[in-house]
Amino acid sequence: MEKAPNLWEFLEENKAQINEYIELRIQLFSLQFIRKSSTIAGMLIWLMVLGAMAFLISIFAGLTLSWWLSGIFNSPVIGFGLTTLILLTITLVLVLLRKQLFIHPIIRIIIREQTREYEAD
Repeated sequence: MEKAPNLWEFLEENKAQINEYIELRIQLFSLQFIRKSSTIAGMLIWLMVLGAMAFLISIFAGLTLSWWLSGIFNSPVIGFGLTTLILLTITLVLVLLRKQLFIHPIIRIIIREQTREYEAD
């Protein structure tokens, strides 16, 4: 009668294949992590560039509006003061609606990108 195969004997016989499989799985997970983290990092860098451009545009638009209002009211104080009030109002609205306008859409974009890559695999 043959002896029933033992788990330890099986592991000893296939030790090299098991080690190779484990190493391949570790490499696969690390490559997937690198791909996902680089995608997220790229999106964050893009958002920072976009934010910097929006900041510069708002600065120059604010200066233009200030000088235009100064010309209309013949007073730089009134022109720059009205522009300051307008920018404070816009800032207040953006702060109050930050979750709806910025946080939730960014989270949705990241999730959509990650699930798109997952579905492609």
